[in-house]
Amino acid sequence: MDKLILVRHSETDGQHEDSPLTKLGVRQSQILSAFLERSGYKIDRIISSPFLRAVETIKPFAQNSGLTIETDDRLEERILSHEPLDDWEEVLHDTFKDPELKLTGGESSAEAKQRVLSLIDELEANEDGNILLVTHGNLLALLLQRFKHEVGFFDWKRLSRPDVFLVQKQGGEYTVERVWED
Repeated sequence: MDKLILVRHSETDGQHEDSPLTKLGVRQSQILSAFLERSGYKIDRIISSPFLRAVETIKPFAQNSGLTIETDDRLEERILSHEPLDDWEEVLHDTFKDPELKLTGGESSAEAKQRVLSLIDELEANEDGNILLVTHGNLLALLLQRFKHEVGFFDWKRLSRPDVFLVQKQGGEYTVERVWED
């Protein structure tokens, strides 16, 4: 792959997989589409989390570009726990400090990272061109660690909705650049 464009979904009404975008989120997806069109990146392929909020985020760009949105379960958001958590943000912080920490019915940071990196490994081995991936905040932060090891909990907290990162190889090393303009 030449360039990897990583997108976090727009504002949404909830965390369920079928949660739709808010009115603001719909507007953000239109702004995102215009941003990507102006960026000059030729996108060859779009792969999205199957969650509705991710697909709706990239749909205007896909339609304007004549591209199909492929979905891949490996881009789904990570589940911390199947039980409601009042202190979920504190637990999330702990999972960045201890990647093996796993709550009942949940997925550790290490497991989620391994899941999404299996997709990246496939793309690196088999794909040419520029690929755009649409995913969720927690998984995006874990994915960014592949290219920028120091990404952690506070970087996750600073992510916007939407957000866009450009990953590309320069001189044999990957560079990561946040290209979204809030």
